Amino acid sequence: MSKNAEALARQVRDLAGAEPVEVGLVLGSGLGHLAETVDGVSIPYDQLDGFPQAHVSGHNPKLVIGQLEGTRVAVFGGRSHYYENGKADAMRLPLELLKELGADRLILTNAAGSMRLDIPPGELMLISDHINFSGLNPLIGEASDERFVPMGGAYDADMQSAFSAIAKDEGITLTPGIYAWYSGPSFETPAEIRAIRTLGADAVGMSTVPEVILARFLGLRVAAFSTITNMAQGLSDEAISHEHTKAMAPLGAEKLEKLVRRYLTRD
Repeated sequence: MSKNAEALARQVRDLAGAEPVEVGLVLGSGLGHLAETVDGVSIPYDQLDGFPQAHVSGHNPKLVIGQLEGTRVAVFGGRSHYYENGKADAMRLPLELLKELGADRLILTNAAGSMRLDIPPGELMLISDHINFSGLNPLIGEASDERFVPMGGAYDADMQSAFSAIAKDEGITLTPGIYAWYSGPSFETPAEIRAIRTLGADAVGMSTVPEVILARFLGLRVAAFSTITNMAQGLSDEAISHEHTKAMAPLGAEKLEKLVRRYLTRD
């Protein structure tokens, strides 16, 4: 663990208490309000030394530590994306901090475009695997042999089973699928979408995969979700834009919040 993460953990414990965190959550577009419901301490990212800033509208850049449904959580109200700074490892320090605070599980969320007509806007996809379409990797430059991270079980089977059972009980459609990471910030072309579909992806977005790689490197178990905000380019007549993403994200966010709350209640 880096000295920066150790120093940040001391800073966070001074502000939020020494009780270990159990679960970390990284909130994508449309889900920032969940951080407001945590009974705890809110720390703006710019008050955390060396912390990457999240400059994407629709994100709420602060770390909230406290109780949510009886579970001690660390909620990241936004993430730093590769397309903001050209750094695939932009979220390494936040995830190192999460590990240093005691967490063993990470729940990731994102907004994504669907390539399947049976997963339309407003629905949720449980990410079962991913395709690193960008070719980038947050562990490039890591000197230790730990960089050779096996990714066969990147998305934790037990966590997937738990969320699937909760969704069934709640009457929420939760379709498993494969997520492709595209670097952004421009959206994909129709030809790129055809290529990604041919490779076997079900949804595409501009985040999450680097965090999954980093989380597995750090020994964190991972579950991840896409809230579908649009059909991918060429699959519908809707105009794709960031404003459209922000407008559509809340449709799936309410269902995703219900799943996360039920999961945390189980702990």
